[in-house]
Amino acid sequence: MSEPDRDRIVRTVASTQSEMTEIILPNDTNTLGNLLGGRLMHFIDLTGAMAAYRHSRTHVVTAAMDHIDFIRPVRLGDLLTLKSSVNRAFTSSMEVGVKVWAENTRTGGVVHVASAYLVFVAVDEHGRLQTVPELLPETPDEIRRHADALRRREHRERERLRQSREREATAAHDASQVRN
Repeated sequence: MSEPDRDRIVRTVASTQSEMTEIILPNDTNTLGNLLGGRLMHFIDLTGAMAAYRHSRTHVVTAAMDHIDFIRPVRLGDLLTLKSSVNRAFTSSMEVGVKVWAENTRTGGVVHVASAYLVFVAVDEHGRLQTVPELLPETPDEIRRHADALRRREHRERERLRQSREREATAAHDASQVRN
């Protein structure tokens, strides 16, 4: 075994899993008694960051909330349970999936209310990028999510390139308008 292989850190998806539970209080809701979308996004970001911290063991910053589905409203008094895990680790970034359920405290019924994908970047205390450990998916579901994360990353990169070209074209057009 070569020297770099001996020093390579590999973590499992299971080692990154995080869970958080919140009770939805009046301060968290809108005038209809439903959880505010921004508050839910805050909870999702926190839970996602926990998984990213567990994987990277360093500071992490949110780079993107790639996708979020609001499936059902969450009501005042519900218990909100959020579960997260790292889907894939790249060089310094990680895609984290977060799934959210609401439990009606009176009936005990539990429903899936939201899902999201976030990208976190590992940094040191000065904000410099840090390399993250390799992620080892073990179950069929983890392997599927690992592959799906690569497709989402490739899509994000294509979209970033498209937006960059669009900005350049707009700037060139604006510059030509000024000259005319």
